[in-house]
Amino acid sequence: MMKTRLPTIAIGLAASLACGASVLAQQPAPAPSPAPAPSPAAPPAGTPSPAQSTPLPTTTAPGPGPGANQAPIPPAPEKALPPATPVPPTAGRVPLVANPGDPSDVDEVTLPAKPAAILSGTAKWDQAVPSLKEAIAKAEAALAQAGIKATGKPISVFTRTDDDGFQYEVMVPVEAAPNPRPAGLPDDLRFGATPSGKALRFTHKGPYESIDQTYETVTAYLDAKGIIVQDAFVEEYLTPLNSPSDEALEVNIYALPK
Repeated sequence: MMKTRLPTIAIGLAASLACGASVLAQQPAPAPSPAPAPSPAAPPAGTPSPAQSTPLPTTTAPGPGPGANQAPIPPAPEKALPPATPVPPTAGRVPLVANPGDPSDVDEVTLPAKPAAILSGTAKWDQAVPSLKEAIAKAEAALAQAGIKATGKPISVFTRTDDDGFQYEVMVPVEAAPNPRPAGLPDDLRFGATPSGKALRFTHKGPYESIDQTYETVTAYLDAKGIIVQDAFVEEYLTPLNSPSDEALEVNIYALPK
C-alpha cells in the first residue's frame, strides 16, 4: 500500500510574518477599498481572484480535448483460428447391418466381414472423441487421395481398456482392398476386415459424453442373461463424430458373444 506524504507549514512561518510587517510599514495608507473579496478557495463564479487578475504563465501547453483532431484507432485484427478438421462425408454409406436398431431394445444380428482400412492408436478417456475423430479423418483422407472408395460407416474397435485410457482400431469399410498397395498411403494404415459373426446390437442416441449410460445398460443385460462376450466392443458411427456434446449423434454398439 502506498503512503501519502503530507506537506509541512511551520518552516519559515516567523520569517514570513516579520518580512510582511516591514513592507506594510513602508507603504502609504491605502485608500478606502470595498469589502475584501472572497478567499481564493471559493471565488464567485466568473470573477477572477485579485491576486490572479493576470493569467499566470504555464509551463506546458494544454492538450487537446478528448477526441479532438485524433484519428480513430482501428480495431485490432482478429486472431485467425486454426482450420477445423473436416467431417468425413458418410452420408449415403450403409451400416454393417441394414435394418436400423431400436434404442429401447437389443437386436441379435449377424455382422458380415467387410474389407476395411485400419488405423491403430491409443487415447485417454477425456480425449476419446478428438482422438477417434482425427483417426477417422486421417483414414478417410488417405483413401480419398489414393482413389479408394469408402462404402461403410466408420467403426471403432476397442481392443483394450483401463482406468486411464484405451487402445483402438479405427476402421473404414471400403469397396475392395487394393492390390497392390497404392503408393503414398500412410505407413500405419493397413487393410483387413471388420469384425464378423453373431453379435448383440445396442443403439445409443445422444451426446458421446453420456454413452457410459448405454454401456451400463449393455453390462446389465449381459449379466442378467449370463452372456460372456469377447473383450473387444465395436462402435459404429451412423452420424459424424463431431463433438462430445453433439445431441444428434447415433452409434451402434456391438457386443460379440464368445
